[in-house]
Amino acid sequence: MAQPVNFIGVDLGGTTISAGAVNVVSGQVAGRHQIPTLAKEGHDAVMARMVDLVNAIITDAGLSKEDLGGIGVGLPGALDMERGVVLFLPNLPGGWRNVPLKATIEAGVGLPTYILNDVRSFTLGEKTFGAGRDVDTMVGLAIGTGIGGGMIINGQLHLGLGGTAGEVGHMIIDPYGPPCGCGSHGCLEAFASGAAITAMALKAITQGLTTRIGEMVSYDLNKVTPEVISKAAQAGDPIARDIYERAGFYIGIGVANLITIIGPQMVVIGGGVAQAGELLLEPIRRVARERVRVPPIDKVQIVPAQLGTSAGLIGVAVWASLQATTGG
Repeated sequence: MAQPVNFIGVDLGGTTISAGAVNVVSGQVAGRHQIPTLAKEGHDAVMARMVDLVNAIITDAGLSKEDLGGIGVGLPGALDMERGVVLFLPNLPGGWRNVPLKATIEAGVGLPTYILNDVRSFTLGEKTFGAGRDVDTMVGLAIGTGIGGGMIINGQLHLGLGGTAGEVGHMIIDPYGPPCGCGSHGCLEAFASGAAITAMALKAITQGLTTRIGEMVSYDLNKVTPEVISKAAQAGDPIARDIYERAGFYIGIGVANLITIIGPQMVVIGGGVAQAGELLLEPIRRVARERVRVPPIDKVQIVPAQLGTSAGLIGVAVWASLQATTGG
């Protein structure tokens, strides 16, 4: 009997859960839904909502469980992939320490379930059906509240120890730099994540620098976001443009390091902050060109992601299909 080509992909985020039925041959997504995570209710409640969501998608996509090969779940944190246990999700209330997600979803849905880090999922999605589909070595960066990454080497997702390969946000850019949430100092994430970009804007506003950012949110500093700063920059605000220039500079250094170490054909940049487009991409490309001296930088493409908010759920569905095929 042929293996099913449809797999459910679930992308767990701090504020929303996205999921859909993915045809892993064509990349098409059916029955896609997005619901609030409501993470403060605790992991048991969130997992129950995930079970209900998957069952609803199966119905809405017009599929039966016999049509499905399994479920993939992308999660923002440290995982025991072999046992299907969440070890720690730093940005969700309670930390989700030692949560048996695989067993819980399998019991609730009745389909084999596999887990993968969310940015590794994004990277695999972009490699399979997005910007990286024609290359065999690439790096994925997702720039959001934090900065995550993933690596495709010789056509395969590189996992490293425990699936941790690709934590590019915790590459040290300046050993004397600001503290990072991981406990180290001077990480890329501390300089250029969405949180760091927002912090730069808040500092400018409170220092009384001439910028429209505060005016755009009626001086309610809780409403300052990278999206607001991006809009101000696109409207010509010099402080906002400088913030994105600085973030792009630091990400460019990180990208230059990755190119020098891995020699990828492509670097794919996605995530919410990357919606700023060329405001961020132009300084990243410029700094990478200036800093990379050994690999042929003119042969490396630095491009935006193509799959938008579906990249993670598509990628983790592909991951589930690979595990089902190999008996992982």
